[in-house]
Amino acid sequence: MTGDEAPRASPDALLAAAERETRGKLRIFLGAAPGVGKTFAMLQAARAAKAGGLDVVVGLAETHGRAETEALVAGLEILPRISIPYRGRLVPEFDIDAALRRRPQLLLVDEYAHSNVEGSRHAKRWQDVQELIVAGINVWTTLNIQHVESLNDVVQRITGVRVRETVPDTALQKADEIILVDLPPDELIQRLAEGKVYVEDTATRAVQSFFKPSNLTALRELALRRVAARVDSDLLERMQGSAIEGPWAAGERLLVCVGPDVAAERVVREAKRLADLLDASWFAVTVERPGRAVAAGERSRLEAGMRLAESLGAETRSLVATDIAAELLRFSRFENVTQIVIGKARLRRRFRIRTSLADALVAEADGVAIHVVTAETPERPSKLRARLRLPPLGGIAGYVAALASVGLATLVGRGLTEFVALPNVSMLYLLAVLVPAIRYGVWPAIFGSAVSFLTYNFFFIDPIGTFTVARPHELLALVIFLSVAVLISTIAGRAREQTRAAIRRIRATRRLYEFTRKLSALPDGASVAEAATVEIHATLGRAAVILLEKAGDLAIAAAWPPEDRLDTASMTAARWAFDHSEPAGAGTGTLPNAPWRFAPFSGASGSSPIGVIGVERPSAGDAGFDAESETLLATLAEQTAAALLRARLSTEVASARTAAETERVRNILLASISHDFRTPLASILGASTSLLDYGDDIPEATRRDLLGHMRDEAEHLDTMVRNLLSMTRLEAGALDLRRDWIDVAEVLNRAVSAARKRGATQSFTVDTATDLPLLFADPGLIDQALANVVGNAVRYAGPSAKVTLSATADDEMLEIAVTDDGPGIPPEALPHVFEKFVRAARTSGDGGDGSGLGLAITKGIIEAHGGTTLALSPVPGRDAGARVLLRLPLGTPPDLEG
Repeated sequence: MTGDEAPRASPDALLAAAERETRGKLRIFLGAAPGVGKTFAMLQAARAAKAGGLDVVVGLAETHGRAETEALVAGLEILPRISIPYRGRLVPEFDIDAALRRRPQLLLVDEYAHSNVEGSRHAKRWQDVQELIVAGINVWTTLNIQHVESLNDVVQRITGVRVRETVPDTALQKADEIILVDLPPDELIQRLAEGKVYVEDTATRAVQSFFKPSNLTALRELALRRVAARVDSDLLERMQGSAIEGPWAAGERLLVCVGPDVAAERVVREAKRLADLLDASWFAVTVERPGRAVAAGERSRLEAGMRLAESLGAETRSLVATDIAAELLRFSRFENVTQIVIGKARLRRRFRIRTSLADALVAEADGVAIHVVTAETPERPSKLRARLRLPPLGGIAGYVAALASVGLATLVGRGLTEFVALPNVSMLYLLAVLVPAIRYGVWPAIFGSAVSFLTYNFFFIDPIGTFTVARPHELLALVIFLSVAVLISTIAGRAREQTRAAIRRIRATRRLYEFTRKLSALPDGASVAEAATVEIHATLGRAAVILLEKAGDLAIAAAWPPEDRLDTASMTAARWAFDHSEPAGAGTGTLPNAPWRFAPFSGASGSSPIGVIGVERPSAGDAGFDAESETLLATLAEQTAAALLRARLSTEVASARTAAETERVRNILLASISHDFRTPLASILGASTSLLDYGDDIPEATRRDLLGHMRDEAEHLDTMVRNLLSMTRLEAGALDLRRDWIDVAEVLNRAVSAARKRGATQSFTVDTATDLPLLFADPGLIDQALANVVGNAVRYAGPSAKVTLSATADDEMLEIAVTDDGPGIPPEALPHVFEKFVRAARTSGDGGDGSGLGLAITKGIIEAHGGTTLALSPVPGRDAGARVLLRLPLGTPPDLEG
């Protein structure tokens, strides 16, 4: 953000505010010590809230037998506790399920740090509270300062007592409001003496050990500091969420500017000491100027200073700006920084031609204190170039090119002056200066300027052939020429360096873009890991490896150049990096002698690592990565992690879809079978029961009719079972064809006869050519396929429809057509009629709706014979009706082939 831009709200602060709106609110009554009245204060506030119309429920309140506290609980709704068996007895605990069912507007849950008994859903009560908050329930709870995890060691040193039940600081940070409950030490000790905290014997021992005035005073200070830090954090978040710039001096926040000089580490240590004195959070910031090349020594000092700051607890940031002072002040306003620490400029006053950083900050800072750290002994660089921080001298090729360019300009100038009187030959030399400046940098260009100055004087200024100058105005022109040449060469050289830096960044950005696009197209995690290692190797010029978690351990997923194993030290570093979510190996503080450097990566911020990326150190003398390589490696790791997570999620989604489809098919099949089998089974059961109970009284004709009906229904069941078995064999590819010669006219007539036996009321017509050839196919399967098609027509065409079965043949194929004049197939269902479990609304029936497998089985049987199926609706030449075509190859028996 430049100085002309309006302040913008922090996206992180806005997201945090949006997240709070979707969950319950947590208020913690924080006590400086036991007995200060946390539960009492919470119950008092709860009674006031209930009087205001709020639905208040006591989930759990520990009164410890105190009459005043018990009186406050009276009249409030109390959730019954749940009894959990533990070591032969029942232990009453907070019932989180009852609280979730009750869902009050406000729930009181005492003792935030309490450890739940074994067998509870959560090990700690603060975890119960977090689940309630996520469910949208507002919770009030209590906590003593000695139970905060980060203060555990401090409390032990103060009181000599190790507190076993602690709450992590992250759980405390989730509180929307913290209310400090406190009493002066003398008053608290008096309450102890009166038995208002513990019984008499326990109170006496407590005063002699924990409740000493010095201990209580120290605990009060810890509580006050923690609440003050929370207030400062809330203030900063509200400022950033509302786009309000600081500083607001409600709490100290410190910033140290780390530079590439030798005093960087000393400045960082001074800033740490100042932050400790102020008990302030602090930032370590480095500002990079676009286009400015940083020498290797400066880069290493800068990185060492930033690593030191991070190890001392600073939050590190890297900024980019041309105006360092303005960028530091912008960052300070955004982060509510109140004090800035910088190092003193190394340049002496006589060499400083522009305002120092300290002067610029003091001139522009408003409400921010500036601390300047001076060096213990002034640094005296022996070389002017080192003092002036000039660019490197470059190679010999640049100086040769400068000489050649000046020589060419001299030849051209001499040639032109032989024919034309040129008033200003110096322009040619200015052009000659630009060539080495653009191609080789600043110093070759300055060298070219000096040579041009001498050459121009020698060849073109009277007296020619000497370095003397006859007229004063020509000397002035010569000096101006030299100044302009040096200025042009310097500007051109710096423009070249900035262009090269911009090109490097563009190439890096393009590589990252292409890498991201490539990852997005890869189908699985193995391909992603392989592409990532190739890209890291190409970008950093070092061997790369990716290890992913497998069966509880790390295994190599990809490496480039290909590698199938790592040495013991490297694997130890990789496991440490994975387990602790921190870099390990070469160039780090953990296992620095390992030949590889490993960094963990995860799919989302704050989540557990899913693997580690390793980069090999080329040699033992390599100190590690520079900041640019670190940033590039981190970016590649993030992209790789996102792609791996996407691939994993895609696999899980595909598996879930397969499982869902399998479950859907299973449910449809069960529903179809249960429905379709029920009707014929009910008919068989009814007829058989009648024959058994009234057999002697039933007339013979009726008895035969019942037996025939039982046979028909049993045949129907047999058909459905054969359909199911056929579908199973078709999907398994195990359909066995037993071919024989078939008279197709007989097949059509058998299909019509079977339909009429099943009670079909439609009129049927069989139309076949007189010279129809025989078909070489499986008779039973063809009968089943045609019966399914005819049954489908009977089921959906209507009771008075006309159904025509016809067969025609050409030299190679025989075509069977089943046509009806019913309402036809709905257009949306027509493309799917041969799929499993596809059924349309039935207008008439034959005793069952069918399982939706008939036409799918028909298609499978016909295709197993090498044929095809086709459904048409409406029938060509009509406005309605449906036609199903079965095309089969006529076939040749094995003994006639050849």
